[in-house]
Order: sequence, then structure tokens, then C-alpha cells
Amino acid sequence: QVQLVESGGGLVQAGGSLRLSCAASVSIFSANDMGWYRRAPGKQRELVAVIISGGSTDYADSVKGRFTISRDNAKNTVYLQMNSLKPEDTAVYYCKFTTKWPNRGDFWGQGTQVTVSS
Repeated sequence: QVQLVESGGGLVQAGGSLRLSCAASVSIFSANDMGWYRRAPGKQRELVAVIISGGSTDYADSVKGRFTISRDNAKNTVYLQMNSLKPEDTAVYYCKFTTKWPNRGDFWGQGTQVTVSS
């Protein structure tokens, strides 16, 4: 089992920045990929950013150029640096850890609220 603890959410004004952290209970080398997702009120959960085991990254079009996903292997932690925040970024942000084949599985954090005021 993988446990994930997210932190760093909060209330920020539009144009501001936040950094989310996701600390894993296991080595993140065991992850096939780790990602950040979000769910805004009344909307479906969507992928925000993902980092693959080899280090490549991908982003939702809506956050490209503003958000950066990174990892610290020594701390078993993945980060999401969010800059130039917009009110439409308001959501609960979740971290996901996907284990490698053949024991493929997804583990989720509890979520952290990000609220961007206009």
C-alpha cells in the first residue's frame, strides 16, 4: 500500500503562487508515474500534470506555462508549483501514485483545497 500526504493548499489572490507537496510512504522510484489532478465544484476530476518515472512531464493545456511538476527522490515527494493562478484554478487538488507493472495500481491522496480569489 502507498500512502500519500498532500499539503500546501490555501487561499491566494489571482496572480499569486502556491506550491503543493505530495509525500509518499514508499520510494517514488517504485512509481510508474505520479500526477496531480483536480476537481472543481460541479466538474469532473481532470489531470493537471504528470511526471513519468523517466522524468518526462505532461500538462493540461490550461496550465501549461504556469504550473510545473517536479520531484525530490530523496524525500519521496512530488511538487506542483503553481504560478499566475486564476480563479478557474480553484479546486481540490489530488496526488496520484501509479505503481509499475505487473502490480499496476493507483493510490490517491486525501486532497488539498486551492482557492483563488479574483
